[in-house]
Amino acid sequence: MTDRFRLTLAQLNPVLGDLAGNAAQARRAWAAARDAGADLLALPEMFLTGYQTQDLVRRPAFAADCRTEIEALATACADGPAIGIGAPLHEGGRVYNAWFVLAGGKVTATVRKHHLPNDNVFDEHRLYTASDICGPVAVGPLRLGVPICEDAWFDDVAEAQAESGAELLLVPNGSPYSRGRLEVRMQHMIARVVETGLPLVYLNLLGGQDDQVFDGASFVLNPGGALALQMPPFEERLAHVDFTRTPEGWRAVPGDRAAVPDALEQDYRAMVMGTGDYLRKSGFDRTVLGLSGGVDSALVAAIAADALGPGNVHCVMLPSEYTSDHSTADAADLAARLGVRLDSVGIEGPRAAVEAALAPLFAGLERDVTEENIQSRLRGTLLMALANKTGAMLLTTGNKSEIAVGYCTIYGDMNGGYNPIKDLYKTRVFDTCRWRNANHRPWMQGPAGAVIPPRVIDKPPSAELRPDQRDDDSLPPYPVLDAILDGLVDREVSVAELVAEGFDRATVKRIEHLIAISEWKRFQSAPGTRLTTRAFWLDRRYPMVNRWRDGS
Repeated sequence: MTDRFRLTLAQLNPVLGDLAGNAAQARRAWAAARDAGADLLALPEMFLTGYQTQDLVRRPAFAADCRTEIEALATACADGPAIGIGAPLHEGGRVYNAWFVLAGGKVTATVRKHHLPNDNVFDEHRLYTASDICGPVAVGPLRLGVPICEDAWFDDVAEAQAESGAELLLVPNGSPYSRGRLEVRMQHMIARVVETGLPLVYLNLLGGQDDQVFDGASFVLNPGGALALQMPPFEERLAHVDFTRTPEGWRAVPGDRAAVPDALEQDYRAMVMGTGDYLRKSGFDRTVLGLSGGVDSALVAAIAADALGPGNVHCVMLPSEYTSDHSTADAADLAARLGVRLDSVGIEGPRAAVEAALAPLFAGLERDVTEENIQSRLRGTLLMALANKTGAMLLTTGNKSEIAVGYCTIYGDMNGGYNPIKDLYKTRVFDTCRWRNANHRPWMQGPAGAVIPPRVIDKPPSAELRPDQRDDDSLPPYPVLDAILDGLVDREVSVAELVAEGFDRATVKRIEHLIAISEWKRFQSAPGTRLTTRAFWLDRRYPMVNRWRDGS
């Protein structure tokens, strides 16, 4: 009887819809597993297709191509270790989220997902059919229980597989990043290990897809919850894990245990990966952004430089008569520190031309926010023109606080293809800038040191669309605003509960109203990196026209 089993874990970054490219990644990983003497190469949930496919998975032609690639992969990798890979299964008019075992040139086992997540960013009830609980599958000397992602968040699937003879739990995942998620996953998986007494392998997908970032951070637990292996978050990696048979059952031989960074670093890494993958997977390698001299655009410029390299980041200052000298100087200082290109395009001429064209129609009407928005929209138009002409993608730079209350101009500063800081409240923008100035990592393509000028972080925020303008002329101070937004958006507590926490009722009601009337802007906003479980888009779906307000 064989008393040793080598498992190769492939924590890799697929491209959604690139079936041939993802299969090629699997073949390269299989070759490395074969050379390492592995018995099984394991790939994450839905690796063949990328995740999440949304309605694409329902297309018959897509299903046919998936079948073709699975069969071709089995044939190409017949002589060597088995492969476990996630892909959709179309069977009997139904679609399953499945994990296929390939060995000897054919599919030898198929596991179907039982629990289908249907909250936050997931709509799996709409797309897939829930399967009955599948029993263990045999690979070499081992019987593997394979709870697919959500299946391992409940006790019934792992328990049933253990009772059916599983000797090891292998959990393929497509679990997207959110703040604190790594700790929550670990707690759930330890519970499965304690309940079943079996070792557990947690294998997670990697890479950015639309607003979501899959962070990897795969790990292996021995019975009792002892950590045997921790793969690094946000990094492509292959890990060869040896299991030995003992009198008490199979046990993983302890391996590397990568350090897990703190929450600020995890968020920053997610924004860098999300931005870089969104651009590269969309066919872009360069970016343009408007640099205002303020903290938001400064942070976006740093993220872009770290994601793409400073030579692929083009910043543009678009001054008006209200642009302060210190904003111009700060933008130049930032660009020099980051090593990115900076150009300046004044908007006074275009602004005068637009106002002159509208003057007959505006006659007799007072100047108001309309004229401020013309400035912002001119900037958006010029930046989009530059992006079109140079083949770059425009990044937009609004933070979650501004987007929540509509303190942004549709078709103006909201223009762009992607927003790295869309799920970052303003107070956290400041914290993240300070973190980046104090830290540098090998995965950052931008320079080390204080790349964001301290004055940019310390000065009062301003849109600079009228004389002496400050954000707190229109909004509560950001620490107060963000605390209220955390309650109304992230925690979804009532107005009364926030008042009980010490907030002024009139202020809370005003912010509630601003959130509600800005829904239409958010509906048209660029996608951005999801950092929380209440990011604006799939996590939080509200009607654009809505007169209900909390009367508590």
